[in-house]
Amino acid sequence: MLTINGLTVRLGGRTILDRASASLPAKSRTGLIGRNGAGKSTLMKAMIGQIEADEGGIEMPRRTRVGYIAQEAPSGTATPFETVLAADSERAALLAASETESDPDRLGDIHERLIAIDAYTAPARAARILIGLGFDETMQAQPLDSFSGGWKMRVALAALLFSNPDLLLLDEPSNHLDLEATMWLESFLRSYPGQLVVISHERDLLNNVVDHILHLEGGKVTLYPGGYDAFERQRAERAAQLAAAKAAQDAQRARLVDYIARNSARASTAKQAQSRAKQLARMQPIAALTEDPSLVFDFPSPADELKPPLITLDLASVGYAPGEPVLSRLNLRIDPDDRIALLGRNGNGKTTLARLLAAQLQPMDGAMAASGKMRVGYFTQYQVEELDGADTPLGHMTRVMAGKTPGAVRAQLGRFGFSGNRATTEVAKLSGGERARLALALITREAPHLLILDEPTNHLDVDAREALVQALNGYDGAVLIVSHDRHMLELSADRLVLVDGGTARDFDGSIDDYVAFILGRGAADEAKAAPAKPKDAKLARQEAAKAREAQAALRKSAKDLEAQAARLSARISAIDRAMFDPASADPALAKLTMGDLAQRRGKLAAELESVEAAWMDALEAIETAAA
Repeated sequence: MLTINGLTVRLGGRTILDRASASLPAKSRTGLIGRNGAGKSTLMKAMIGQIEADEGGIEMPRRTRVGYIAQEAPSGTATPFETVLAADSERAALLAASETESDPDRLGDIHERLIAIDAYTAPARAARILIGLGFDETMQAQPLDSFSGGWKMRVALAALLFSNPDLLLLDEPSNHLDLEATMWLESFLRSYPGQLVVISHERDLLNNVVDHILHLEGGKVTLYPGGYDAFERQRAERAAQLAAAKAAQDAQRARLVDYIARNSARASTAKQAQSRAKQLARMQPIAALTEDPSLVFDFPSPADELKPPLITLDLASVGYAPGEPVLSRLNLRIDPDDRIALLGRNGNGKTTLARLLAAQLQPMDGAMAASGKMRVGYFTQYQVEELDGADTPLGHMTRVMAGKTPGAVRAQLGRFGFSGNRATTEVAKLSGGERARLALALITREAPHLLILDEPTNHLDVDAREALVQALNGYDGAVLIVSHDRHMLELSADRLVLVDGGTARDFDGSIDDYVAFILGRGAADEAKAAPAKPKDAKLARQEAAKAREAQAALRKSAKDLEAQAARLSARISAIDRAMFDPASADPALAKLTMGDLAQRRGKLAAELESVEAAWMDALEAIETAAA
């Protein structure tokens, strides 16, 4: 069991953890979650003794072997395979001793211990872990210095998993992984024999791996049984109970204040009034759960709709060195209403394809046609890292929106939560999630027709990711996403494109089908993902074009119905505001009686139900046509 006892940690004069207490059961797999900046990494560093507590402490059984991934990536001439094997220090020491030991009894003890710790199967285990994290046999034998920082961090993760500690601590382990490696990691952690504490913003990992959620908020920790979905249900119930308790307390407080005001001056009731005053003073206020007003994403939709297609690739090739294409034989069409997820392992060319579609690379061969009026918003992690830390969000946006009014600049920042003082805060003082939101605000300032997002969730917590998904679903342009967040892909993409084998092709199936394919479950799924039988390319393009034309009318009808439903919902919301908060309502509605408002709302609700039914029928027709 791991016990957090009244833990208080202060950094730079700020209290990060405030008498936090919780007991994690032995062998439990716990997801440590909380908003960015809440102190998750601080708590994990306190677990390994890297940060000293100001008060309280953390207790665990003696001789617990704790594993925590180092912040610095390994480097040097050693290979990934050698680095992972060396992570088991006991094995390395015993093998070294077995080479020099001359005492037969001592040598026998050494070999017995080597057998006990499965030392002779270690090379096979190390290779399996490295393969799971994306290192093929050739890569396992290359020097560490030949890899990028992201791949080196994968080696560090592999070494940690191989060392098999009693308590495994992971701080956002999937940040440097692609979807394939993330799925392998989930499978590995599900069967991990020791205790696990993982900081993660991956909803699927938190649902599939952990059996407890430790929620960190306001310096306090609360332990919930179950995965992330169970935590959300329990938190919602707790919020409702808290709101009810606060409302009851507020009513009681109002009654006490009123009694004291009316009875303090009269001699006959002064004593009772004093008693109630003491009762009021002892009353501990119940704080309501607050929502973060800065958790905002609002992508401006293009006002000028373009006719399909936005982009077509015809047997195109793309790469960086002449005569050495990364991707070839690219036949791809992107329409204004497409929602595409690019799948495939890191290094297969997903980013290269994204850069081609963003016009940052030109095709080496074949043809690429794009609408001349198309605007593209392209997000990468480099944009987040290259923001000027000494500047402010307002300064960044003012430069890129040169010639626009201060109101327009402020409005674009407000779409992403940078209003008031937040707009003039130095970027260096913003969290990673806030910097990511600023980068998204900058690349969408011109209301792009095509939004290309390359790993947009790396700095975002679970709540921010959910807000991003909702914003994408409310955006009217085309979207192309590269992400290892399966939950986001499931909710945001309706078309999957697999980048593999030096080309890209549509994947015929769902995200679940793809997960089954990459984990090797079922020959049928693998066959589904494999290229179809060779077919005449021109005939295939003609057939695809006819199929898209047949669906165009259905898609337009569905889009019109969706927009109509949104307008009706907005009108109903305006009436609700007039009924329950007249001061902030539309003046025209505020003049109506409650009866008129209720009658008007009933008619709109009936119309909305009819429109939504028609919309669902249209979506089903699209699915049927695509089948």
